[in-house]
Amino acid sequence: MIFTNDTEDALRSAVWLVNTAEDPDTMTDAADEEAFLAEFPFTGRVDRDAAEIASLRDLRPQLRAMLIAPRDEMAEAVNKALASAILTPRLTTHDGLDWHLHAVADDRPLAERVLIETTMALIDVIRADEGSRISICADDTCQALALDLSRNRSKRYCSTTCANRNAVAAYRARRADN
Repeated sequence: MIFTNDTEDALRSAVWLVNTAEDPDTMTDAADEEAFLAEFPFTGRVDRDAAEIASLRDLRPQLRAMLIAPRDEMAEAVNKALASAILTPRLTTHDGLDWHLHAVADDRPLAERVLIETTMALIDVIRADEGSRISICADDTCQALALDLSRNRSKRYCSTTCANRNAVAAYRARRADN
């Protein structure tokens, strides 16, 4: 494990949410929000309404910019996000998780909590100088983000779909050369 569980979870959820903006957009309705929450069960207030979905959609470009920014720009974005929120940091344990930090109150809007959870995770990324673990998918036709939490830094694609597509293309190219 490179980062603590809560840091890895926050990074995964941010990348997942950012990647919902790729074609086709997969954060358009209540079912899409439910899929996000099933994968990443945020504690606290969840309104499950159109305004909440809109705020999650609106958050995606900011998260994307933060996640792929160079280290110094990432730090600036983190500081800006922290300054924009009412922080009420506290250690907590819940749902079988060990002690971890919640930086904003559970009654704050979901999009704000996602932003600040991502911000807190990026603090760890910045401090460890591990920004290279977040990149744009290596598939030339894809702009989704890839999160590499592997020990050997081998993940280049956002999904198995992109990885398989490129493996097949490379195989076909090798076969055509023979």
